[in-house]
Amino acid sequence: MKVLLVTNMYPTPEEPAFGTFIYDQVTALSRLGVEMDVLLINGRKSSWNYLWGLFQFWGKLITRRYHLIHAHYAMSGFVARLQFLYPLLVTYHGAEVADYVPWWLKFFARRGHHFFDQIIVVSQREKDLMIRANARVHIIPGGVDFNTFRPVPVAEARAQLGLPLDKPLVLWAGEHWQPVKRFELTKAAVELLRQRLPDVELVLVSGKPHEVIPLYMNACDVLVLTSFSEGSPTVVKEAMACNLPVVSTDVGDVASLIAGVEHCYLTTDDPQVIADKLYQVLQVRARTQGREAIKHLDSAVIVRQVAALYNQICPAAHRLELEQ
Repeated sequence: MKVLLVTNMYPTPEEPAFGTFIYDQVTALSRLGVEMDVLLINGRKSSWNYLWGLFQFWGKLITRRYHLIHAHYAMSGFVARLQFLYPLLVTYHGAEVADYVPWWLKFFARRGHHFFDQIIVVSQREKDLMIRANARVHIIPGGVDFNTFRPVPVAEARAQLGLPLDKPLVLWAGEHWQPVKRFELTKAAVELLRQRLPDVELVLVSGKPHEVIPLYMNACDVLVLTSFSEGSPTVVKEAMACNLPVVSTDVGDVASLIAGVEHCYLTTDDPQVIADKLYQVLQVRARTQGREAIKHLDSAVIVRQVAALYNQICPAAHRLELEQ
């Protein structure tokens, strides 16, 4: 099976953490026997790249043959829809249908089943925002590589990273400069927290290679997420795979992810409430059973759901053989 993947997020030498969850899925699909060509349209670098990406896209179609096209994010999907040679599957990651995006993007993305052959959304909340979503819309959350994100002793991880062995550490992982992430709430909450725990430290991890993130998650005592919008935040699932406690705003599918998991809490966007939840976790400084709670999100499981959808779309002669 030959697939052209079109995406506006993918790791580059300049930004090694940019879209690592898409890279991980491509790698896992390749292991199942899918031949993947990747076209990155880096719209974040310049909006003009979407125009240039259209020429690159057609260059791929002219020089190679595919069985289907898989686009990540609606903007990439609109570029990939400018052809009807191959069926088109588009994965949304939350932002496309959110209220804060440009009206035209929200308008067309919420009606995506009129334009795209199949759509993957990463949470029920995202599907609920779509207009009359039908059988073409499938809920498949992003997976986590359980071999990479796994528990290791806290002391061992701190020693490798050169972090203090005795201080309580709050982890913030992601692009802190993005307005949607509201990093300022985390900073304000940690300042309030220092009134009760003067030695607490905020560990900010942004732009680092993805392979070091598991070490930080095992070294710290709690992950905090203060976004006002997410689809199915990978960072929360990665933390849970390492049994790291999570304090998060109620975005995407976080509520269902952490439901019933001890030492994980939902919070409001009030810095004092965030600080209170962090204090509850740091008073105990225990690990969770998060890994067990999200074992169904192991990337090895999730990628087979995506591959099964590929099989549904592709002609029978080119379907993947998926072991049960």
